[in-house]
Amino acid sequence: MSRIIAGAAGGLTLKSVPGDATRPTTDRVKEALFSRLESWNVLNSARVLDLFAGSGALGLESASRGARSVLLVEKAPKAVTVCQHNAAAVNRALKSQTVQVQRGSVDSVLESFFNHVTGNPSKTFDVVFLDPPYPLTESELELTLQKVSRVLAEDATVIVERSSRSGEPLWPQDLVVIADKKYGETHLWFAEPVQVQTGPDL
Repeated sequence: MSRIIAGAAGGLTLKSVPGDATRPTTDRVKEALFSRLESWNVLNSARVLDLFAGSGALGLESASRGARSVLLVEKAPKAVTVCQHNAAAVNRALKSQTVQVQRGSVDSVLESFFNHVTGNPSKTFDVVFLDPPYPLTESELELTLQKVSRVLAEDATVIVERSSRSGEPLWPQDLVVIADKKYGETHLWFAEPVQVQTGPDL
């Protein structure tokens, strides 16, 4: 059983996804992750995207700690039902509609954010969580990260959670790793958009 660790909804118990189709983030890892994000001051008023959301625990923790908006993306029917239940509970605790749930594959949802005429994103995010399932291949994750890189705000933070037995993700050229940390069987990777350096006007 997972819970909201801190913030306005701190202590709230979250429903877990039945079975072993998802890999829940442990409270120890979640606490360390959010301690780092808060030290970087990236959560307050952030627009958060939680991909492969599972129970939605990471996005919901963000909402409790001051995120402006949170979108949970999940395609597995059982996980979607759990996300909707947990989102409703957190929204009640916050007396807001901060958290929304979108059912669908991560790639299709990301593609829906692009204007296919201009190529520009219709939405941008400040914090993006990815906790991909084991069957996702390296090349599939790289393609997803490429799409993520196109919907990021200028100072966004991307967090990828993987098994410690998995290698480092293949990062697209638009993202650069700024930190990583191993917690037992879990490895966290932190990345941000590459800042384009512009020279002085001539």
